[in-house]
Amino acid sequence: MIAAVSGEVLSRRSEHVVVDAAGVGYRLAVSAETLRTVPAVGERVSLHAHLISRDDSLALYGFATEDERELFLSLISVSGVGPKVAMAALSGGTAGELLRAIAAGDAKRFQAVPGIGKRTAERIIVELRERVAGELEEGVATVSSEDDARSEARDGLLGLGYTPVEAERLLAAVSGETAEELVAAALRSARAAA
Repeated sequence: MIAAVSGEVLSRRSEHVVVDAAGVGYRLAVSAETLRTVPAVGERVSLHAHLISRDDSLALYGFATEDERELFLSLISVSGVGPKVAMAALSGGTAGELLRAIAAGDAKRFQAVPGIGKRTAERIIVELRERVAGELEEGVATVSSEDDARSEARDGLLGLGYTPVEAERLLAAVSGETAEELVAAALRSARAAA
C-alpha cells in the first residue's frame, strides 16, 4: 500500500495534484484544505496517501496531515459515503473543525456538502460521534487557533446571510490569522467575483 508520496509538484489542479516521485508521476486526489498547503509547480511536497483499489481502477488520495487521512478513512467507513463524497466533506474545513462538528452533532455542517443529504449526515454523526469524541478528549486531534478562526469566520458569514456552501467556498479561497481577517478577505473576494 502507498502511505506517502514525496517529490516535485508537476501539476496542481482544483481537485488533484501530480507529484513526480523518483521518475513516476503520481496523481493524487486532494481536498481544498490539502491543496492550500501544496506549493507551486516545481517545488517539493510530501503528502500522506491512501490507495483505493477497485475492480476497474486504482485511486490515490493525498492529505496534508495524518489527521485528515484518518478522518477520510473514518468517513468512507460510513455506509453511503464514498471517497469522492469524503473528499468533498474534507474540503469544507480543517480536520479539527470537522471532528468538532461530528462531536457536537452538527449534521447541518455535513448537509452543506454536495452529495450528502440529511440521512447520510445523520448517519455520519451517529457512527462517528463516540469515536471522535474520544479522540478529542485524548488530545489525538489537536485544535489549532487557525481552526478556531476559520470556524468563527464561517459562523460570521452564515450570520451575514451566506449559505454554508457559499461560506465554505469563500473561506477556501482566502487566508488570514484571525476571524476578522478571514471574513474581510472573503467579502472582498465575493465583491470581486460579483
